[in-house]
Formats: sequence, structure tokens, C-alpha cells
Amino acid sequence: QVQLVESGGGLVQAGGSLRLPCAASGRTFSSYIMGWFRQAPGKEREFVAVITWSGGSTYYADSVKGRFTISRDNAKNTVYLQMNSLKPEDTAVYYCAHRPGGVVVTTPRGFGSWGQGTQVTVSS
Repeated sequence: QVQLVESGGGLVQAGGSLRLPCAASGRTFSSYIMGWFRQAPGKEREFVAVITWSGGSTYYADSVKGRFTISRDNAKNTVYLQMNSLKPEDTAVYYCAHRPGGVVVTTPRGFGSWGQGTQVTVSS
């Protein structure tokens, strides 16, 4: 069982920045993929970014490419989502997710463990 705890959400003005950490504990496995997803009210959960175990490969949704950066510190079992140039349409609950192994997927069903989510609200 993997436990994930996100933090760092809040209210920010358009153009601002936030950094979301996600700490993993429990049986994280020797290698694993970490991802960030988000869900706005009335919408389905959508892919934001994913990073491989080594951190050497990252993938982003087109809507956040160039503005968001995913990174990880394996010594701390923590993954980060740095969000810059935030827009009102980025408003959502942000979730981190864990997937054992090294195969990268970008669909929510590909991840078995999820955090409780952290609210990000961007005002115009």
C-alpha cells in the first residue's frame, strides 16, 4: 500500500506561481512512475504531467506545457509540480498518483494509488 500526501495548494492571482509537493510513503517499490492529474468541477479527471523513476523523462499535457514543471527527489520520495503563469482555467483539485514499474501511461486508470488532492484556485 502506498500513501500519498499532496500540499501547497491555495488561491493565487492569474500569472502567479505555486509549487505542489507530494510525499510518498509505504510500499513505493524500487522504481515507479509518478504523475499529476487535476479535476475541475463537473469535469473528468485529466492528465497534467508524469515523470519516470530516474527523472530523465517527463511528459506534459499540451495545456500546461511550457508553464508547469514536474520533478522528483527520490531520496525524499517526493514529487513536485511547479506551476508558473497560472491561468483561471488551471483551477482544479490537483492529485498526485503512483504507478509501480517503468511503463509511462497518462490515463488515470493506469495509476493505482492516489493522494487526497489539493485545491488550486486561480483568480482573474
